[in-house]
Amino acid sequence: MPRRKNSETTLDTRRAKLGEPVPKAIIDTNTASVGVPRQPEEDLRVELSTLRKQIDMLQQQVLEAGRSAKDSAGKAIHQTEAVVKHYPLAMVMLVAAVAGVFAFASHHVASPRREPSALRDVRDFYDRMRQRI
Repeated sequence: MPRRKNSETTLDTRRAKLGEPVPKAIIDTNTASVGVPRQPEEDLRVELSTLRKQIDMLQQQVLEAGRSAKDSAGKAIHQTEAVVKHYPLAMVMLVAAVAGVFAFASHHVASPRREPSALRDVRDFYDRMRQRI
């Protein structure tokens, strides 16, 4: 069975007239008002002071992060210096191995790849056959 239409309306129709254009705004069905509700007026000084406090907090956080990064970098440098002082031969070998890896990788990247000789032979044979035909 279909639902009955609700004949009760929450809008105040005493002021509304038929054929009157409806303004484009927020329509509140609970209070039968049209328009943007008035916002409480706040002091701009309060808002500016709040924003300044937030900016100060952000600046402090950035400064603390920078100090932390600087401290950890300093610790890493001191640890590296200590390892090099205690194990000089191992460090020389490690640096040579890293340099060798870079040299090997750059050689393979720089030189073009050559085809295997069997594939080259097949291509040569195919080219000779095409020339004869």
